[in-house]
Amino acid sequence: MTPNSSGDPSRWQPSTLAIHAGEERQKPANAISDPIFCSSTYTFADTQAVIDFIEKKLPREEYGRYGNPSEKVVERKLAAMEGGQEALLFSTGMAAIVGLLMSRLNAGDEVIFFDECYHRSREFCVKHLSRFGVVTRQVRACDYEAMEAAITPKTRLLVSESPTNPHLSVVDLERYAALGQRHGIETLIDATLGTPYNVRPLAAGIDYVLHSATKYLGGHNDLLAGVIIGSAEKIEPVRKLRGILGAINSPHNIQLLLRGLKTFELRMQRHNENGLAVARFLENHPKIERVYYPGLETHAHYEVARRTMRGFGGLVTFLVRDADWRRTAAVVDAVRIPRIGPSLGGVESLIEQPLVMSYYECSPEERRCFGIPDNMIRLACGIENASDLIADLDQALERA
Repeated sequence: MTPNSSGDPSRWQPSTLAIHAGEERQKPANAISDPIFCSSTYTFADTQAVIDFIEKKLPREEYGRYGNPSEKVVERKLAAMEGGQEALLFSTGMAAIVGLLMSRLNAGDEVIFFDECYHRSREFCVKHLSRFGVVTRQVRACDYEAMEAAITPKTRLLVSESPTNPHLSVVDLERYAALGQRHGIETLIDATLGTPYNVRPLAAGIDYVLHSATKYLGGHNDLLAGVIIGSAEKIEPVRKLRGILGAINSPHNIQLLLRGLKTFELRMQRHNENGLAVARFLENHPKIERVYYPGLETHAHYEVARRTMRGFGGLVTFLVRDADWRRTAAVVDAVRIPRIGPSLGGVESLIEQPLVMSYYECSPEERRCFGIPDNMIRLACGIENASDLIADLDQALERA
């Protein structure tokens, strides 16, 4: 760790940023915590105050759909944590990516995805943006040559997760950013699984970073939120569209996120430790066919992950050996600590069978296309003791 002898906030370490960045040193009523502003509108002292606000001479709020004082604190904090100029908070991660896509794409434009992506993001583009004349192309994850070959003069945006969900493929961010820059195309990385602690997409030259703040940033499975981070110039049109769409957070939800961020680094350290310990245990278990985790030397993108990530997160995906979907479900049902449910990144561990939780209505052919076999389990390790999680998995595998 490099000491910050100057006390310069731009050189603060992750916990210091998560706790103090974006906040005023002295707050209303001299409280140490930011207040919750439960107000739908904000009044003006006189007409001149309204004019000063319109002419941007008076930094303040006007109406709840356009902003909340606590929201500004969270946005400044998240921008500092990610190393970006501005962050824009949304009601959910899906609202964030929809807001960005709607603000950047017009009829006739094209967007290219690496195919290992959240299925709802893909669904929005394929089923809904297509109705407005936007073309979506998908290429194999981390196949940069295929992505470059798919680029046309109409391509406006390249989109990927890193790591991907649930396969945990890791994008070479500098190579991906250079591809976009070479063709004058903007790039987006959904770094929800990576977090600002483990990966730094903006530093690698990526234009936009997306997070479902519902996950690791909030950290307690008790809120929904999303954020887009980038340069002030690029974020401004997205902010204006958000003001029209109204995809905003409630004051109490903002406060939950602000509080959750205070323990961000401590939680991520435990998530990273638990994920690696569980992945190593599973890799050596006779009833496991394969483990997807970028911190394992056997992972296809281990060298990229080792070079570009501080840690590898708490999400572990694995295949149960010689199991059909029912026997795989029996493993999920047999655990005692993780709860069965979607999502990840909270203090409580969650477990799911992707076939059932997210792809049950898909045909076997579609599931094969998406890389979702019947014997796949996704485990989102929380911050429980790793030894307890491992013992629980061991007994579940023995019983199933």
